Amino acid sequence: MFKAAIMGFGTVGSGVYEVLERNAEVVAKNARDAIEVKYILDLRDFPEAPYQEKFVKDFSVIENDPEISLVAETMGGKGAAYEFTKRCLLAGKHVVTSNKELVACHGAELLEIAKAHNVNYLFEASVGGGIPIIRPMLQCLTANHMTQIAGILNGTTNYILTRMINAGLTFDAALKEAQEKGYAEANPSADVDGVDACRKICILSDIAYGDHVYPEKVETEGISKITLQDVSYAAQADCVVKLLGRAVLQEDDTFYAFVAPHFVPKSSPLACVDGVFNAIMVTGDMLGDSMFYGQGAGKLATASAVVADMIDCARHHERRRNIGWGDGSKNLLRPLDDFASRWYVRLSGADAQARLTETFAGCTLLQAAAANEAACITGELTTAQMKQTAATLGAVTGCMRLL
Repeated sequence: MFKAAIMGFGTVGSGVYEVLERNAEVVAKNARDAIEVKYILDLRDFPEAPYQEKFVKDFSVIENDPEISLVAETMGGKGAAYEFTKRCLLAGKHVVTSNKELVACHGAELLEIAKAHNVNYLFEASVGGGIPIIRPMLQCLTANHMTQIAGILNGTTNYILTRMINAGLTFDAALKEAQEKGYAEANPSADVDGVDACRKICILSDIAYGDHVYPEKVETEGISKITLQDVSYAAQADCVVKLLGRAVLQEDDTFYAFVAPHFVPKSSPLACVDGVFNAIMVTGDMLGDSMFYGQGAGKLATASAVVADMIDCARHHERRRNIGWGDGSKNLLRPLDDFASRWYVRLSGADAQARLTETFAGCTLLQAAAANEAACITGELTTAQMKQTAATLGAVTGCMRLL
């Protein structure tokens, strides 16, 4: 029997306990032995829980118990979670996590510690919740150069944009609805500003390209400036608006990584991913496009991925999974300035149409959604060119890449 601990008993942590209890038989079968939770670490009290004897508030109880070989970290953040994870690995305990912030910021270091102590640090649930993506990238797609990753990586923003597209709600109204339904936090900035998606595209880039990508180096734009006019212009262009995290490989093995709202053609499988669902499309040079789709968050969906990693650790407790990447010193991440795309541009002013056609030769004009404005789809321009042109034009009220 494997003795385990859960650190953090919020939505995901309580879900991990529930999955282990409800599916104990299938867990034991696949792990080749039972997994029993001996400790649950949380500073709060849970008087209604029937397993009071398992709760502890002192991390050292877990750290110093030689029976504990497996720890699920579901605390979130990179403060205590980082310290406790590091100490568990140093103590020779396998650790699994759903903590995207911790993996994005300290994954390379923690994987090196795990390697030095012959234990596993697994993080399937850190990207896409219950969607299998980490393991397929580490195993099934390794015969390919992963030339591009494009993902709808945040359910909150996808829900908001879906309601703007399908119900005609403004951004503020859609956000309020998302908060009322429990899809968005009272402070939604990590979601709507693209921070959550940034952490996830960093992790996917780490795996695909072998060097650590620090979130602060990734250009990130959220959705708070998206308007119903933008949604209308996207429909004219036979597109929908989606917030995408993207990583794009170059011939010299460097790559771009960024997060931004895009016009996504309706012909793309990503265009029909609605509501709180997530989807990640990985393009391999041999395979072509492969899309992974499902619930990107949620108690049991995320917990199922955490427990799957626990099972993997139990099955491989005497040898570690060969997972790791560089510390970021290879400098493979390219500045986004020379990344080229077609663009959607919306301009205000009585002479807006004339200024667009003069500035963007050969652009495709869209039918104006309001008086004294115009919009178009440009040819390919680099990010630097688009920024410079927008600054010169002034009065640019909307600007997005096309996928």
